[in-house]
Amino acid sequence: MAGARAEAGRALRKVVPRSSHAAWDPAGRPSPLPLLEETNRHRLPELVPIRAARMRASPFAFLRGAPAVMARDLATTPVTGITVQACGDAHLLNFGLFATPERNLSFGLNDFDETLPAPWEWDVKRLATSFVVAGRTAGFDPALGRRAALAVVGVYREQLARYAGMRLLEVWYSRVDAAAIVAVARGRRRRAVARRLARAEHHTNLDALPRLTEPVGGSRRFVEDPPLLTHVAECDDGWVAEVLASYRSTLSDERRRLLDRYRAHDAARKVVGVGSVGTRCYVVLLLGDRHDDPLLLQVKQATTSVLEPYAGRSRYRHHGHRVVNGQRLLQTASDIFLGWAGDGTGHYYVRQLWDMKGSVDLDTLDPADLVPYARLCGWVLARAHARSGDGAAISGYLGTGDRFDRAVADFAEAYADQTEADHAAFTRWLDGFRPRDAGRGGGTNRTDQRGGDEG
Repeated sequence: MAGARAEAGRALRKVVPRSSHAAWDPAGRPSPLPLLEETNRHRLPELVPIRAARMRASPFAFLRGAPAVMARDLATTPVTGITVQACGDAHLLNFGLFATPERNLSFGLNDFDETLPAPWEWDVKRLATSFVVAGRTAGFDPALGRRAALAVVGVYREQLARYAGMRLLEVWYSRVDAAAIVAVARGRRRRAVARRLARAEHHTNLDALPRLTEPVGGSRRFVEDPPLLTHVAECDDGWVAEVLASYRSTLSDERRRLLDRYRAHDAARKVVGVGSVGTRCYVVLLLGDRHDDPLLLQVKQATTSVLEPYAGRSRYRHHGHRVVNGQRLLQTASDIFLGWAGDGTGHYYVRQLWDMKGSVDLDTLDPADLVPYARLCGWVLARAHARSGDGAAISGYLGTGDRFDRAVADFAEAYADQTEADHAAFTRWLDGFRPRDAGRGGGTNRTDQRGGDEG
């Protein structure tokens, strides 16, 4: 069976040559600016200037904040027709550390807002491009970005071949754990990687409690940090009760029992990420019987995936449900409090705010770490695609040579040029037409080069 699927994949090379993936032709391409304005339609108007300021910070910040633009562009590129559960926004900062239910550290994809069944090539090309753009943004040797892109695709190809030869349950249970992360690092960098892992292990609800909250009248509440963390009228007790009741219904029985032992004490709006800025995102503080027994939940708005205009509508009517099920397909092990909710006006997904999560910081990234990190990301993307798609067919198409690797690296460099041009046009547009205070927006660049939406 696997051999027949691999042969079917090899046959696709005649229809879609692997070298064809190098092509990027912007001729006739519409300006990205109207599309970016359209993506603001469902955002809170008072937060849109913060999003704009974060995106203008660098070409990489622009790439990170404009997945809709690249999704439209990728839809014009060659595909084999093999689909997987795509991340939809597979840039390098959407990979990182997270805790398994057994409290072990694992590395993998950690952002699923745009997830949808779609061509596997789209995730690969976005990830490779992100390394080229990130390397340029950090001021690294341009050749290093290309080497990182080649590493992403080369490891993706090699690991997919390995997964294609494994039993289904072996693929499902496989993971990239802390030991594998340390093993990828070389020489003196291993000690630095080990320190990052140790920091992530302490990045928990208990660690977040004194950082984000303060004691008030025998209870605790979030510390105001406007506009990034602020109490707003919609986060009243009635809204919290409605959202938690809706969310509770999506949990398994034993996790409902656990949730029921906590009581909500406060809720606030929290600005996170770059692409997510302006969507409704809230944090809810729950406490057990003790004030040092916290559970901090992030309630994040889920809207239509940027892939839907090109890959088709989601089978899920609730976009929070779409995000949660996509995450469970793509991740080795998911947060035990992962669920979804509605408040009568919107869709949300819910997860723990801090749960041993960690990701790379481009501001402090050593150039020596870029290629090893690329190899890690390519590895876990292959694992995610093998869990949800036909790994044997994709592996058969890719083969054992580096023709596809080189083609995608060529695309990544060309699209990095496109991203820099788009960023420049976006900056000029902001300078001429930006809303008042678009360049300020209190703390606007604070999370520009850090990963994830933990804020």
